[in-house]
Amino acid sequence: MSHFLALMARMKHIRRWGTMRSVEAENVQEHSHMVAMVAHMLAVIAGKRYGKQVDTKAVLQLALYHEAGEVITGDVVTPIKYFDDDIRQAFKHIEHIASARLLSMIPDDLLGEYEPLLLPDEESEAWQLVKAADRICAHLKCVEEVKAGNREFEKAMAATGQIVSAIELPEARDFMREFAPGFALALDELNQ
Repeated sequence: MSHFLALMARMKHIRRWGTMRSVEAENVQEHSHMVAMVAHMLAVIAGKRYGKQVDTKAVLQLALYHEAGEVITGDVVTPIKYFDDDIRQAFKHIEHIASARLLSMIPDDLLGEYEPLLLPDEESEAWQLVKAADRICAHLKCVEEVKAGNREFEKAMAATGQIVSAIELPEARDFMREFAPGFALALDELNQ
């Protein structure tokens, strides 16, 4: 018997942005879904516009599982996780242990399918797109919160905006130019 998927289902209980008051709460499951959609769009743009050979299926799978370890570790807030290099490396080690623990729950005959998702090649193009999408989604969450009148997210929006601006992928620049502005609009404006 494997508890892997039962644990994955608990992603919906892990709240993101834990130290900030949110107008709209976000959990890890919702975040992972949004990251999958954005990463997929980045992969499509990369292929169609820039001739890159991107495996969109791999991108989607990585995006769905990119926060899997948080069912064990919880979501650690960015100011703590990235306080200094020692702490960042320690959390990276903890995340690796959590992912390895999850991997140990996969039946042996399925292990080959899940190992690259839970312990991804962080140098792969697919992973780079997922990480870009992860950063973009953090910024879009901040934009939505500020749009809703939540000043609590203003500094985070500026900080995540700088992080997204530093992404050196043309597909990310295209995404931010073409898709991101809609996140600051009201429904009536989106439907025009």
